[in-house]
Amino acid sequence: MTLTHNGYVKRLPTSEFKAQRRGGRGVQGMGVHDDDFIEHLITTSTHEGILFFTNMGKVYRMKGYEIPEYGRTAKGIPVINLLGIDSGEKIQAVINVSKENEGQNNYLFFTTRQGIVKRTAVEEFSNIRSNGLKAITLKEGDELIGVQITNDERNIIIGTHLGYAVSFAEKAVRSMGRSAAGVRGIRLREDDYVVGADILYPNSRVFVISEKGFGKQTAAADYPIKGRGGKGIKTANITKKNGPLAGLTTVLGGEDIMLITDKGVMIRFGIESVSQTGRATLGVHLIKVDADAVVSTMAKVEPEQIPETAEQDTDQN
Repeated sequence: MTLTHNGYVKRLPTSEFKAQRRGGRGVQGMGVHDDDFIEHLITTSTHEGILFFTNMGKVYRMKGYEIPEYGRTAKGIPVINLLGIDSGEKIQAVINVSKENEGQNNYLFFTTRQGIVKRTAVEEFSNIRSNGLKAITLKEGDELIGVQITNDERNIIIGTHLGYAVSFAEKAVRSMGRSAAGVRGIRLREDDYVVGADILYPNSRVFVISEKGFGKQTAAADYPIKGRGGKGIKTANITKKNGPLAGLTTVLGGEDIMLITDKGVMIRFGIESVSQTGRATLGVHLIKVDADAVVSTMAKVEPEQIPETAEQDTDQN
């Protein structure tokens, strides 16, 4: 199932993506316009559930077969035609709910713009009406920015606009019910807000991008795991040259990053082209941003080279 940045959804059989030699060019995954790209791509079966979480804190659920099937180059249909999404709502996360994911010790971890976090068992989302339910109770002015699926043993990192980050074990957030409001994940400084949150694996790297297009990646080891609710440590040196942060995510290598400015300029590049540096550094220029523009959106997306669909080594073919 694919969902584009502009809200077009479709499903297609995995056989459309043939296993290829590593380093191959891949195949075109979607007939999207120049101003759109695949933001969410998940592998599921027709009878498994898919959860759609919006910035307004609501969750919608569909079975795989309820999403129309289209060919590889087709655009799909607007997701608002399938889900009862209100105007102003945007899909922030898509989670595949397989039988394994609904088992014991599987959780959904929520992070909001105002630094509130919540952890809820996946099984609490097994019965969702077609018109959606509240997934998290948000304070006025707050919005949901991300949802990750965890297994009771993950570490979480949260990054802010003013360049601070906090990392802690998910167990620092007790499990709570679906309609709960959550607890403080990071103590924000004045005029600060959360720009990104992700799972911090021991072998991952933290990627940040500033509003003026400067980015870098830093080893996870540079972010010590501490208690939740702290003010965090500096994750970037914020200056007039690079500007405050527009986004933070974690990468394992091989991902593509998509950047969009508030004027609609887009750039896509492989994460391996970005320098790896320490936490309190400026980063390198990744996108040229006009004087009156800023980077407004950052997305971690599947590489344009389609990965192998099987564990086989196709070099032997």
